[in-house]
Amino acid sequence: MAQAAATQHGEHEETTTGLNHRKLLMWAFLGSDCMFFGSLIATYVVYQGKSKVGPFPEDVFSIPVTSVSTFVLLMSSMSMVLAYAALTRGKMKAFRIWILSTAIMGMTFIGFQVFEFRDFANYEVHIDCAHLDVEKLTEFEKTFADQCADGVEEFEEQHGLTPRTNLFGTTFFTLTGFHGAHVTLGVIWLLSIAFHSFRGGVRPETNLDVDLAALYWHFVDVVWIVIFTVVYLFGVFPGI
Repeated sequence: MAQAAATQHGEHEETTTGLNHRKLLMWAFLGSDCMFFGSLIATYVVYQGKSKVGPFPEDVFSIPVTSVSTFVLLMSSMSMVLAYAALTRGKMKAFRIWILSTAIMGMTFIGFQVFEFRDFANYEVHIDCAHLDVEKLTEFEKTFADQCADGVEEFEEQHGLTPRTNLFGTTFFTLTGFHGAHVTLGVIWLLSIAFHSFRGGVRPETNLDVDLAALYWHFVDVVWIVIFTVVYLFGVFPGI
């Protein structure tokens, strides 16, 4: 009976590749998304360091903060694995806990990204003129060092980073913004699965929906690892 229901829902409808047709479609989508993000990352790399005006990556990036959000997103992949494992074993209570945990960690990552974007848009150049050490200033901050003349003890001026500020802002916000949109879509997908599980729409016999969501979620996590390395780490530590 369960097998008949599964077949009715397309669980065992395989293609000539041996994969379920829905799963094959998901792999095709992820392949096209790889090319999409690959083009965005390549564009960022090509225009890296080409900005005529600041602020630049070393001015606005906070590696500790972004590392925390990255850790949260990576842990969400683990909870996604645990959610799928619990479902296949018929442990629905554990499944709901882990799937909701995954969604919450995804929302936490989005919260970090919103905070980061707001912080970048309100970035201020701050120079302590009383204890000025030009060698410790970034290249962008050095352009304001002459403002410390005539006994000025402190210089502060807002120079927010937006998509229209420079090439760095344009490529950065486009790349990370699209990734954030993918995470948001994933969170909505996970919440809908959790909601349907309370109405009997998610069962161990029909776990393909969760399997597809897990594939998508892991893909989003892997893409972020690449973005974090190429954009953040290489942006602040170009020598690594």
